[in-house]
Amino acid sequence: MSAAGPLALFLDMQAVERGASANTLDAYRRDLDDLALFLTTLGARLEGAGTAELRAYLADLSGRGFKAATVARRLSALRQFYRFLYAEGHRGDDPAAVLEGPKRGRALPKVLTVEDVSGLIATAHARALEQVKPAERLRRLRTVCLIEMLYATGLRISELAALPASAARTRGDAIIVTGKGGNKEAMAAWLDARRAAGLETSRWLFPSSGASGHLTRQHAALDLKDLARAAGLDPAALSPHVLRHAFASHLLAHGADLRIVQTLLGHADISTTQIYTHVLDERLAAMVRDLHPLSDAE
Repeated sequence: MSAAGPLALFLDMQAVERGASANTLDAYRRDLDDLALFLTTLGARLEGAGTAELRAYLADLSGRGFKAATVARRLSALRQFYRFLYAEGHRGDDPAAVLEGPKRGRALPKVLTVEDVSGLIATAHARALEQVKPAERLRRLRTVCLIEMLYATGLRISELAALPASAARTRGDAIIVTGKGGNKEAMAAWLDARRAAGLETSRWLFPSSGASGHLTRQHAALDLKDLARAAGLDPAALSPHVLRHAFASHLLAHGADLRIVQTLLGHADISTTQIYTHVLDERLAAMVRDLHPLSDAE
């Protein structure tokens, strides 16, 4: 085993080879640190744990009152960790390969229809053309850009809100995000408004006067709820994450492969993306109904 330690090696692999975000790496580190702490009570080490110790850990999580979704996420982290150790020759076996996750019925994500999203975008554009004070117009143009980018890229709101200004400097109608991108007039309009407001020198694409220097998730969510009300939708039904779900669901409904959507969403494990398999089931049923030779038979 390298002097860097098994956990450090695993996190390096996730960052370098899989492009895991800082949030994902932090989640892996917390989950595996918790496992390591539990293993010390059994006299075992993280890199040397056996299947029995790992089962005991999963049982301990349930005993501590963790929800099935949290236990499943922790299981995904440790599966990937021990698969890595085995693949890299640091272990001769994979103790997590035979572990089963908790039985659970995963709640389906809230999903907007294509018509809902089209209506939201149209409303956002219409509001940006209204005669309002300059500060309000700037906010509305920002909302137009945010909603189009969220829906076009599937980015998490924390990723989009913290984009540097350099992400949009090479072309005014596109953003540069590894693995994702969109060609949108909304970006060019936002850059023009940002420049006119004297914000061009900010290092952030969406500047703010707050401590972070850029738009926060909370303010982005409030802007979207304001837009939902203007579009005649329930504000509770719209959030940045709901638009991320819409991005994934609408891609799958129109023929995208689940693995491609996994990559676009930045999910390290396909099991996370499989929450959208209900969309695939609906698509398959529609294909049989519409394309099978006997579908019109009496």
